[in-house]
Amino acid sequence: MENLYKIKLKWLLFALLILGAGGMMAQNIQLKGVVKDAFSNEPLEFVNVVVYNTTKGTTTDSLGHFSIILPSEGFVQLQLSFLGYKSLITEEFMLSFKRTDFIEILLEPTSTSLSEVTVKPSPFIRKLESPVSLRRIGIDQIEKSAGANRDISKVIQSFAGVASSVSYRNDLIVRGGGPSENRFYLDGIEIPTINHFTTQGASGGPVGILNVDFIREVDFYSSAFPVNRGNAMSSVLAFKQMDGSRDKVNIKGVLGASEVAASVSAPLSEKTSMLASVRRSYLQFLFKALDLPFLPTFNDFQFKTKTRINTKNEISFIGVGAIDQFDLNYDASNTPENQYILSYIPDNDQWSYAVGVNYKHFFNKSYLTVVASRNMLDNKAIKYRDNIKTADNLIYDYHSQEAENKFRTEINSKLGNVELYGGLSLETASYYNSTFTYEYIDGASQVVNYDSSLDFFKYAAFASASFSSLNSRLGLSLGMRINANSYSGKMNNPLNQFSPRLSASYRLYEKLALNFSVGKYYQLPAYTTMGYRNSDGDLLNKKNGLKYIYSNHYVLGVDFLPNDYTKVSVEGFYKKYGDYPFSVSDSVSLASKGSDYGVVGDEEVTSTSKGRAFGYELMFRQRSPKGASIIAAYTFVRSEFTDIDDDYVPSSWDNKHLFTITYSKVLSRDWDVGFKWRFIGGAPYTPVDDETTRLKTAWDISGKEYLDYGQFNQKRLENFHQLDLRIDKKYHFNKWSLSVYIDIQNAYNYKIKDPVKYVVDLDDTGSPIIENPDAPLSEQRYQFSKIYTESGTVLPTLGVIIEL
Repeated sequence: MENLYKIKLKWLLFALLILGAGGMMAQNIQLKGVVKDAFSNEPLEFVNVVVYNTTKGTTTDSLGHFSIILPSEGFVQLQLSFLGYKSLITEEFMLSFKRTDFIEILLEPTSTSLSEVTVKPSPFIRKLESPVSLRRIGIDQIEKSAGANRDISKVIQSFAGVASSVSYRNDLIVRGGGPSENRFYLDGIEIPTINHFTTQGASGGPVGILNVDFIREVDFYSSAFPVNRGNAMSSVLAFKQMDGSRDKVNIKGVLGASEVAASVSAPLSEKTSMLASVRRSYLQFLFKALDLPFLPTFNDFQFKTKTRINTKNEISFIGVGAIDQFDLNYDASNTPENQYILSYIPDNDQWSYAVGVNYKHFFNKSYLTVVASRNMLDNKAIKYRDNIKTADNLIYDYHSQEAENKFRTEINSKLGNVELYGGLSLETASYYNSTFTYEYIDGASQVVNYDSSLDFFKYAAFASASFSSLNSRLGLSLGMRINANSYSGKMNNPLNQFSPRLSASYRLYEKLALNFSVGKYYQLPAYTTMGYRNSDGDLLNKKNGLKYIYSNHYVLGVDFLPNDYTKVSVEGFYKKYGDYPFSVSDSVSLASKGSDYGVVGDEEVTSTSKGRAFGYELMFRQRSPKGASIIAAYTFVRSEFTDIDDDYVPSSWDNKHLFTITYSKVLSRDWDVGFKWRFIGGAPYTPVDDETTRLKTAWDISGKEYLDYGQFNQKRLENFHQLDLRIDKKYHFNKWSLSVYIDIQNAYNYKIKDPVKYVVDLDDTGSPIIENPDAPLSEQRYQFSKIYTESGTVLPTLGVIIEL
């Protein structure tokens, strides 16, 4: 790996030369947009529109349009006020001399009279349905976050309650819940994953799929989920994309440390705009040159079109997809580290997509949303013993497909201070799995060979009512959701999955609010678990009475806003899990699995595991008018699930202490700087079962260590901390602009020791050495060497962005 770092350091020096160069002066920017009623979609005339924390502003015309001239690029928020509507401070918008985005802003009507005391608008989001555990992530944080390299999954790691792994994966660990407990929505369309090389049955991966150039804002819920966002127990991420350009074609190119990308924003007609992007990695060439044992390649695409049919109707078409290939480099040198990786990692091919349509029809005081979509995941993996590709050496051959067709209709209404919401969701699900593998059970090798297919139907209904009173000091929200499907008798009664929730917020005085939420949330087990069969073709988990998993959430919090640009929040949380799948072979809860590559849940389970995650969060956020942004977040969290004796043991996500401080600053002459420092408490791990690992029969099946599940998660890694740095510089030319950024992860190269790894010793001919060759085959043992590796290394990245 040292050669990789030397190459990246050369790129870093080249970037420093670029950053020192000069650029041309830029012209003014014209910020354009339209303001509409959120429920009728009618344009609003004479709305006051002011750039937040400035005196620059204007009013909307008879068509609701506005235009503001600004002298420089950067991130701005707008403050809007209009009689009969809630005052609003928008999310950040990124202004560019070369891009001409058209901003659409929606204002909510209110029945508050002039004589009443109204709530002063805040730049920090508040929703009646989710007064706790909701953070809005702006485009400024996505673009400039140190250590994130413009990857949304890494940006989220700056927020309270979110743990991260040392291995640079994008597993989303929220308040002690595993990576399978999160759901993602893109403009209202559910997408199954936001990462390349995703772990099937979970959601993590090493690299994000989404193009952040298209993201306008992200709502991150760690509890108090909206009723229309089901099948989640730890978090919901709702991504909102910007609309395409209305007046000219904008092109953007990005050259990163591992990939090249291009995107376009353009008008297709007077009523239709579009966004589209493609990306291709070139890691496989770099990794092969550096003698690494694996060769990853990823590709992705993303698009959106939006048509404003008329004032009352609009429709969007949205899509995102990925093609991933993970090949082994059999020509890599035979170092112990390479030998270890090559011994167990399979070749893997994966592709996925999600496409959908979002249609809205507006009435006078309500609007109807209809969403139809399809998503699919295809996953293949194959492994040969000693990487010798013959039929006799085949030890793992896996191919599966997951496909969902979804239809959801919702209606939002506003009656005075009451917001009513309801809808229905219908889905068909198809799952196919072809598996050939070996398992080491009870001292012997056993073949698992089955084909499985599932086709079943899912449905859900949901409704909520939210209102404010006492001059908007008190906010209440009551909601419910039911889920059911045709998979089994355990799941087809919707009353068994009745999901009520209640939220409340009371403003003690102008700057201080007390917030509360309680709810029950259900999640379907992974398709890999639902479709698992034995060699006789039996759906074992269906026979075992597989159920929906549930989690009861209790959250109490306080928000304090000492000024217009600072927020301090404290939240305590308790999550109680039930009916979690419990592994029959390992005797551990599946709640602790999902942080490695491959497949999770493809095994026999029972719905018998219980769990709990609890703790508290402290978070400080400040967006200074002078261009500084600070996020400081501390979380104490415990995460435990029951073992075979029904005793609580630490889960794999029981980090105890999490602390992150993120800072960014906009400087003069188009410079930006920032840093992120994070501390992660040592995660639990399970020691190696030395006796089983050394057995030749067992090792030939897995190619890696077996764990001693009798001591599950009884040891801990060291605490980890790292410093990330980032510098951005932008240059403007007559017809194009150039942005260069340097992102350095783990700047002071902090390392922690990994659990011990085993490597088979080889003789002079390259054959494995057997300690007792005269013993019966079932008792023969390989001779091993133990290797001790470390996680954490400095990782500099150079990015170049060109806008035309």
